Amino acid sequence: MSMGQSSAPGRQMGGLVDIAALRGNRLLAALPGAALLDIAPHFRHLLLERGRVLFEPGDDVETTHLPSGGAMVSLVLVTRDGREVECASIGREGAVGGIVSAGNKPAYGRAVVQIAGPALAIPTERLERAKRHHPAISDLFSRYADALLAQVMQSVVCNALHPVEQRAARWLLSTHDRAGSDLLRLTQQGLAEMLGVQRTTVSGVAKTLEVRGLIRQHHGAVEILDRAGLEEACCECYRAVEDHFTTLLPEVDG
Repeated sequence: MSMGQSSAPGRQMGGLVDIAALRGNRLLAALPGAALLDIAPHFRHLLLERGRVLFEPGDDVETTHLPSGGAMVSLVLVTRDGREVECASIGREGAVGGIVSAGNKPAYGRAVVQIAGPALAIPTERLERAKRHHPAISDLFSRYADALLAQVMQSVVCNALHPVEQRAARWLLSTHDRAGSDLLRLTQQGLAEMLGVQRTTVSGVAKTLEVRGLIRQHHGAVEILDRAGLEEACCECYRAVEDHFTTLLPEVDG
């Protein structure tokens, strides 16, 4: 799947975006009112479709996307033989692109929409200008960059050391946080790709979690039944990342 930035990143849902819509993304909702009002006219509202690639490795990330509602984007690395492994996921608590300073900084991985939903988009150059004008924006995005890096680092540990059942539970919990719904629109194949394992492996893991009463499988979806039980089934990585996020960004209820 290689669409690059030449493809439209989603269907535009309307013209100007009002402040209430911007607050659907919790990173934006944490901004002071003056900063939010200043950048509001530069956003557009999109509907991101599942499987849409926002950027590929080497692309200059010209647009920053901020998921709102239940949309979720995965940052993945792709091997030479086409296999993909997720390094981080981003939902309504964060942003895809626009994290580091301005300049032509090519993307290292691929950003692909894992769960469809609404998002806000702003030209990255315009966001960078707002950062220079409003220290609060720069500070918030810098702290988010640290939280995102922590998620990537913890994913390395998790993929190397923990059993696939614990990794799957961690992924479901993180996705549950970002989607804001008990019903997650994802397939076993999609989950297998994100975990870097075979679909048959995920099928067995999902069945085990279902027998334990933690989830229920639907066609093209997974329903979270027992979140507390799922937290017990996962490894330490989920809580480590969430605690770090809360420490860095206490004003962002991610």
